[in-house]
Amino acid sequence: MRVRVELVLEVEDEAALTGAALARIAGDAGMPEAERAHAEGAVTEDTAEALAHLVDPFDLVSEVPGVALQQASWSGERIDYDPDSPDWDLDEDDGAQDDEEEAVG
Repeated sequence: MRVRVELVLEVEDEAALTGAALARIAGDAGMPEAERAHAEGAVTEDTAEALAHLVDPFDLVSEVPGVALQQASWSGERIDYDPDSPDWDLDEDDGAQDDEEEAVG
């Protein structure tokens, strides 16, 4: 089963976000030094990278009974968000599914 989730977040404190990501990287004892240096540089230069180091899809489903996470991928990017724009209608895919269900049902 595939679950798609799209989140739009407002970063209110970039320094706090970056600091938390750096702390997570520093606390990962299993991360090789070369990878650690690369990750530290990435999260320092880009808050979307910092967020990606802190958001763990496993955490979203680890407590859900009867499921096991098989694969996950995620990324972050800076966007211009306008909640009034029709481009941000998160239910647009649901409408297509509803139409299909009505045609079948």
